[in-house]
Amino acid sequence: MQNRDTKPSPARPAHQIFVFGLLFVTWTILSGFFDPFHLTLGVISCGLVTIISADLLFEYRDTPILFRFRQAGRLIAYLFWLLWQVVLANYHILKLAMGSKDRVQPQFVRCKTSLKSDFEKYLLANSITLTPGTVTTKIMGDTFYIHAIDDVSAAGLEGEMERRIAHIFSTARKSSTSGES
Repeated sequence: MQNRDTKPSPARPAHQIFVFGLLFVTWTILSGFFDPFHLTLGVISCGLVTIISADLLFEYRDTPILFRFRQAGRLIAYLFWLLWQVVLANYHILKLAMGSKDRVQPQFVRCKTSLKSDFEKYLLANSITLTPGTVTTKIMGDTFYIHAIDDVSAAGLEGEMERRIAHIFSTARKSSTSGES
């Protein structure tokens, strides 16, 4: 397992194929067009994006491909959890909007993260912003600056979301010794 303090290894064909496959499946599902013209455009677009940015998704390419599938499963589970959090936050914002204006207490919150890679931080920042009532405004190193609409939204920033993201990207060595999947 590669140490995260070392420089990432160059993209290997297996990882580029995996990234291309992920992009193409996503493109096909979201486009909804299955004719030869649109599928060809999808192949060209996903191929160009893969060539330009394959190293962004998988910074450390010495992780076994089977573990990448496990991470993909964890990511899907996280996205369902995040969707539920968005529903709960929408309900909270609805109650806030229908209630007394005194309960709205806009504030900036500074949170430190233990996440290491830029992609993990990117996922956390966008997850926070997708959740109604909070917006990530700035990231400086390991510190996130977040605008929250009230105390309840601010209190929900510490902990669970970051823990779940860390679990998605935990290394194979950590997960095999701790017994987590």
